[in-house]
Amino acid sequence: MTERSQASVARGLDFFSVGPSQLRWQGDRLSIRVDERNLPWPSAVRGEITVHAASLSRFVAPLDDAGQHLWGPISPSARVEVNMLHPGLRWQGHGYLDSNEGAEPIDRPFRTWDWSRASLANGEAAVIYDVRQKHSDDRVLAMRFNRHGEAEPFEAPGRVRLRRSLWGIERNMRSTGPAKVEATYEDTPFYARSVVRSELMGESTVSMHESLNVARLIAPTTQLLLPFKMPRVR
Repeated sequence: MTERSQASVARGLDFFSVGPSQLRWQGDRLSIRVDERNLPWPSAVRGEITVHAASLSRFVAPLDDAGQHLWGPISPSARVEVNMLHPGLRWQGHGYLDSNEGAEPIDRPFRTWDWSRASLANGEAAVIYDVRQKHSDDRVLAMRFNRHGEAEPFEAPGRVRLRRSLWGIERNMRSTGPAKVEATYEDTPFYARSVVRSELMGESTVSMHESLNVARLIAPTTQLLLPFKMPRVR
């Protein structure tokens, strides 16, 4: 929630710290300690999130043709416990943990993308990256992960248009039948995170879904607003 310089970063074999916040592996659990300040109305955001990994995956795939941007699900299926002190919130449920990394700015290869992750009836997970590149054809990555974290590709169904977000972000879902936004949890000028009901591989599924508009992200108006939401300190 706060952008910090290299001076505020530390890491070891089992931990990664950014300022007062830290991620630490403890066996098959990832403990995330959050100690931040909220903006634009200053308040504490403090607590702990524990990710209990059902399995770990070694799968990594490029999102762009040049292979400069990589994605991999660290734990395709997990149980998550959230215990926040400020604000006072507690819950637990089904979750997912992944990793993205890039060797260049995100605006060089990408225009937009839609991402989704669904739980299947047999305990497997299905992830779809529907990427629109600037200088090449669309790139679709559709993978299912079994309970051991092993990956297998599947044929992604056609693109179904969803209703736009309040900020006018276009949203699409790969689905064999009708698709519907059931809730939107994050709605910004360049990004929307939603819950979508659709059909995959003969099942009615509920997916966590995100849509990113890169042109909106790098627009000067958005860049001017970002420091008010995400402060920058050394």
